[in-house]
Order: sequence, then structure tokens, then C-alpha cells
Amino acid sequence: ASERITVTVPDIGDFTDVDVIEVNVVVGDTIEVDQDLVVLETDKASMEVPSTHAGTVVEVLIAEGDKASMGTAVVVVETGASAASTPAVEAAPAVQPVAAAAPAPVAAAPAGKVTVEVPDIGDFEDVDIIEVNVAVGDTIEVDQDLIVLETDKASMEVPSTHAGKVVEVLVKEGDKVGKGSAILVVEAEGAAPVATAAAPAPAAPVAAPEAAPAVASSQTAPAAAPAASKGALSEKEAKPGDVYAGPSSRRLARQLGVNLTKVKGTGIRGRITKDDIRAYVKDALERAEKAPATAVAPVTGGSGIPPIPPMDFSQFGEIEMVKMSKIKKITASNMSRNWLNVPAVTQFDEADITDLEAFRKSMKAEAEAAGVKLTPMPFLIKAVAMAMKAEPSFNVSMHHDGEHIVQKKYVHIGIAADTPNGLMVPVLRDADKKSIFEIAKEANELIKAARDGKLKPKDMQGGCFTISSLGAIGGTGFTPIVNAPEVAILGVSKAEMKPKWNGSEFVPRNMLPLAVSYDHRAINGADCGRFFTTLVSMIADIRRILL
Repeated sequence: ASERITVTVPDIGDFTDVDVIEVNVVVGDTIEVDQDLVVLETDKASMEVPSTHAGTVVEVLIAEGDKASMGTAVVVVETGASAASTPAVEAAPAVQPVAAAAPAPVAAAPAGKVTVEVPDIGDFEDVDIIEVNVAVGDTIEVDQDLIVLETDKASMEVPSTHAGKVVEVLVKEGDKVGKGSAILVVEAEGAAPVATAAAPAPAAPVAAPEAAPAVASSQTAPAAAPAASKGALSEKEAKPGDVYAGPSSRRLARQLGVNLTKVKGTGIRGRITKDDIRAYVKDALERAEKAPATAVAPVTGGSGIPPIPPMDFSQFGEIEMVKMSKIKKITASNMSRNWLNVPAVTQFDEADITDLEAFRKSMKAEAEAAGVKLTPMPFLIKAVAMAMKAEPSFNVSMHHDGEHIVQKKYVHIGIAADTPNGLMVPVLRDADKKSIFEIAKEANELIKAARDGKLKPKDMQGGCFTISSLGAIGGTGFTPIVNAPEVAILGVSKAEMKPKWNGSEFVPRNMLPLAVSYDHRAINGADCGRFFTTLVSMIADIRRILL
């Protein structure tokens, strides 16, 4: 025999009077257990309310715009005899709030199965997966590497938080993920039910837009502006997470490969509904059928510069095509951008490091006892930091509006490191507040992490000034490229014993060639002269760092 059951809103935490923004069923619909009935939205999150029973909807007790809390009636369902044993509301999985920009909606996973997700990876989103190290059927252990991610300048491995047998892999190479993205489902003995992605979270839209700039344009609409006034954000400014859409709409968009930034919402406050997505797909298909084939525009060199013509090098002898790593490609792009955008000037000088080297060698045993390898670099880092404190015109960045200069109150020094993956610049923070031993220990750890490919994204952010040292590699000087948005960089070449006049005779002194390249928009020659004089004097007499 059938019976009528009222499905209510389950425990949603401390939230009350939450807005109902979508009703996904109508009278007469046949629904299943866990099928989404309505979507609720708090100030900062949206959540779906699943059905606790299967059957036919005979009455809908809620409408868009209503307010709901725990226990609010949603629908009345007429169940059949086979559904009589359906679990009660108390046994239903709690609805988990999902951030509006979350990559995937969640649903309850079967008992014994655990979903492993991407942990906190800093401020990075949409990070590329370059390796997937497991497959369905594999038995994995806790901390075993599952996937490898790669940002603009670093790669990182994501370890497993559970041991067990892999029953489903939810990502693949080339996908993009962020914090909370589901990676795989593990059959873990005795594990409790957990939230699992309803669809592979990182599936990228077919026509994903270019990544949004790190600093928003001054013309970007304020975050609090109603979405309805703007519709879909511009392709250059928006990302899929920036749009106003519920989890069910986002899931449909992923399934259809739709870039939500291009869809105009017609729902409440400009919210993108499922009908909006279907209409967009229909319109796109119609336009594709009508549009004539067009030629692809040729690639140019950028900034009006003609590209270097292609060359068939094989005509001159044997060659091999070696694919550039992503880090090397990003570095090449950044160097080109900095070269074209920064009007740089380079000044040269030499620092007498005879006394510094004598002091460093005298401290070698004490440093080793403290577990520190003491090289000239920590002294250079400390001297640069203190010179920047003395000449704050070097501790700035150009604001993107072109009308302001950002004066920084902190001193973070980047250290250019040559690694197997390419050039990387880890950042040592608050160098002005640390001792030589502290700087040496932290710098060695950062450089080792860079060479081992273990740097985290946050380890390469926030630099105020970069030091690029050729050290013992050789050379008498070079002109380093400014690492924008920083405004200056120090190039260090190989030290050499030279005869120096002391007023009465020539004496041998250990001289270190230095070069400072600076952004002439923010720094003028007099500023650099003062900075360079201060820096050289501190290196020549390390006691000046204490003044």
C-alpha cells in the first residue's frame, strides 16, 4: 500500500530563514532518493536539499523566494509499497553547505567509501594536473602520491589521506583542480560515509577563458553589485567560479562543457538556471550551423613586433625536438613581458668582500655547529634588505592604475635558483628582521625545495627585490631582467682578486662585480646611486648592517 510522506529540510547547521532560490520538482514528478528538490542560499553558500524518499510528488509546499529552516516542509511524496522501508529523515545524510564557486556539488558516498580531495594549496585555483599516478584497482597507502599539480612556477604532489583500494578515479591529466576538488574514491575498510563529487570536478569547460589577472581592473564591477545588472562577466575578467549559479546548474554546465562566464542568467538576481544553460547550448549549436568556415588568424610577435620567421633546422644536420616544460614556457613568457613593459636601466659597481670573506670563514665552525652552511649569499640578502630599509624607493611596485606607487612596509627577498625544471624564485620573508644564521638556514631550505620540485605556491609570492647570482659559474657582469611587479634586481657575478690603490700602494683585494637593473618609471638614477652606495658599503664592512 502507498502512503504519503512529507519531506522536510534536514539539519542545515545554525542557519534559519534561508532563501529558497530554486525549486527543481513539480507536482506529478517521479523522484528518487537523494534527488535534489530545492536549492537554498545563505549569504555566502548555496546548498541542495535531497529527497529522503522515492515516489510521486503530489504536492509542492515551497516556492522560490520563500524562507526555509530545519524542519520546513518541502514536498509531499506518495510512495509505493516497495518504498515503505525507505530510511527516515533522521537517517538522511546532512546537507553540506557548498561555496557558490565550488568546483563540484556533493552527495553522500556509499558506506566504506572515502573521497580523497585536493588539500589547501594556497591562493591558487584551476591548477593543471600533469600526472595521475593511480588507477582503478590499485591498493594505496596513506601519504602515497596520487597526482602531480603544476602552477606557473612550481609542481606539487598530492598525497592520499586514506589507505585502501581505488574504486574510482575522478580526474585525468590536463584537468584543472582547486582546494576541495575530488580526486578519487577509496574503498577503505571501516570508513564512514563522506561527501563525494557527483561528477568529476575538474572537467574544464570546452572554451575556458584566459585566467583572470591577479589584480582586478579599476573598471571591474564591485563584488557586491547585483549580478543581474551585468549578466555574464566579460571573458577576460571572469572565471567559472565568479558567476552566480547553483550546484545543480554548475553540474549541468560541466556535463555539457559550457563556460558559465558566457551565459546570461535570468533567475532571481541574475542567477544562471538550468534553462539558461540549455538555451545557451541551443543558440550556440544554431550559430555554429549557420556560421561559414573562417581562416585562423596568423600568430604575431606581440606589441606589433614581427615574429621570427620559421626555420627548418634539419636541412643543416641532425636535430632533436625537446618539449619545453611548463615552467620554462612560463618563464619565457614572463621574461618577454617584463622586457617589453619595463623601461629598465642597469648600473654597475664592485664591492670589496675581502673582510666579509675573512669573517665568514672564521665563523664556519660555529655555523656548522648550529647546523648552518654559511655561504656569501646570506650576507648579500641581509645587506640588500637593510639597504632597502635605508632607501625605501627600491621597496615599491607600480600600481596597475598607472597613477600610484605601492610603498611596501615589509622586506621579502627573492632568490633566483637554477633547477632541473627551469628558473625558480623562492622568496625569503622579512629578511630585515632575521639574523645571518636564520637567513642562511631558510635560504638553503628554499633553494633545496626549489631544486627538488617541492616549493609551494606561497613560497614564490610577495617578493620585493630579487637577487640573481652566477656565483662560481663565472662572468664579470650581466644585466638581469627586472622581475615585475618588483622594480629592481641585483645581479651578482664571480669575485676576483684585483690590485686596489689604498693611497700609498696597490694591495690585493677580493672584488665582487654587482649590477642593479631597475624600473626607471619608479626609480631614478639618484635613487639607485644612493641605494648602490649604501649596499656596497654594507658588503665591504658588514658591521654597517647593525647601524
